[in-house]
Amino acid sequence: MQVKIGTEAFKNQHSCFQVWDTANLQDTEEWIALWESWSQREVHAHPNYVKLYTDGKKSRAYCACWQTTDTCVLYPFILRDLTFEPLWSSDVGPVADIITPYGYGGPYVWGHGDVQSIAEKFWANFDGWATQQNIVSEFVRFSLFRDTLLSYPGKEEHRQQNVVRSLDLDTDSLWMDVKHKVRKNVNRAKGNGVQVELDSTGKKLDDFLSLYEDTMTRRNASKGYYFPRSYFEQIHQTLPGQFMYFHAIHNEKIISTELVLVSAHNVYSFLGGTDSSCFDLRPNDLLKYEIILWAKNQGKHRFILGGGYEGEDGIYQYKLAFAPNGNIPFFVGFRIFCSDLYDKLVNNKMTMMKSTGYEWIPKNNYFPMYRA
Repeated sequence: MQVKIGTEAFKNQHSCFQVWDTANLQDTEEWIALWESWSQREVHAHPNYVKLYTDGKKSRAYCACWQTTDTCVLYPFILRDLTFEPLWSSDVGPVADIITPYGYGGPYVWGHGDVQSIAEKFWANFDGWATQQNIVSEFVRFSLFRDTLLSYPGKEEHRQQNVVRSLDLDTDSLWMDVKHKVRKNVNRAKGNGVQVELDSTGKKLDDFLSLYEDTMTRRNASKGYYFPRSYFEQIHQTLPGQFMYFHAIHNEKIISTELVLVSAHNVYSFLGGTDSSCFDLRPNDLLKYEIILWAKNQGKHRFILGGGYEGEDGIYQYKLAFAPNGNIPFFVGFRIFCSDLYDKLVNNKMTMMKSTGYEWIPKNNYFPMYRA
C-alpha cells in the first residue's frame, strides 16, 4: 500500500505541511532535524522510538508536520495496513488505520503563531491526506502536558490518572515532599546495604529481562508487555542518550531494576521489575528516589511515573507516594474518517468470529472496535 505525499502536500511561501515516512531516508533526516530544533525533544516523538512499534511492512512510522516562520507542529504516528488483517476483504479495498506509539504523544506544537488558526489549517491538511490514503480511523495517546499540543478535532476520553513528580524543588524540599513511608523505605534500603548503579548502554540486559519478565508474570500482564530482546537492543542502538537503566544491587546481585526514557525536560518511568524475594529490603523505593535525584541533577523538570494497571489501584497508589500532589489526568483521542468502511470492518470481524464458533463481544471502550 503506497501511503506517501511528502513535501508536495501543502506548500507556499509562508507555511508547509508534510507527511514523512521513515521508509524514506530523506524524510527520516528531515524529521530528526525538526525534532532536534525543538526545545522539548520528547523521546516519544523521535522517529526511532516510533519505529520500535512497527515492522516496516504491516505497520510503518510516519510523521505529519507543519512549519511556518514562527511555529512548528510535529505529529508522529504509526500507519497500520489493514489489508494484512484476517478481517479484511477485497470489497473494502486498500485501507489503513492510525495509532500513536505506546506511551504519550499527539500533535506537538511550539513557536509563537496563532495556535487556533494553525490547528484548523493543520487538521484540514491532515484530514485531506488521510482521506486520500483511505484511512479508516485514528487513536491517539495524548501527552500529559496538553499545553504542548494542538487541539484535537476528534473525541477525547479520560482513561486514568498519572503521577508526575515535579523536580523544580531543592533537594531537601523534594525529600520532604514524598510520603513518610517512602522516606522510611529509602532509609531502610540504604541500611540494608542496597546501592544503585546506573547503566547507559544496557550492558546488563540479561539481568533486567529476567527481573522484568518475572514481574510481568507475577502481575498477570497481557502479552503486549512481553517485549522481545531485540526491542531493547533497538533502543540501545538507535536512541543513545534517550534512555538509562537503574539497578538496585544487594550482595553484588541486581534485585530491582528500571529502564527510564529521557527527553530534554522530562524523564519517564518505562519498564522495570523487582525480585519478589527481596521486597523486604525495599529496593524499589530507593531506586525510584535515586532516579528522581539523578533527573534533577541532569536539569530535568519532571519525572513521570505513569499510572496503575487498572484505575487507582495499588500500583497507582504506590507511585502517588512519590508525588502526593502530582495527579495529572491521562486522555486518549479517537475518530472515524470513514464510517462506512469502519462498519464494514466491524461486520467482517463479527462474521469471521462467528465462523469459528466464537461469540464476539468487543472489549468495553476498545477503539477501533474491529481490532478488539
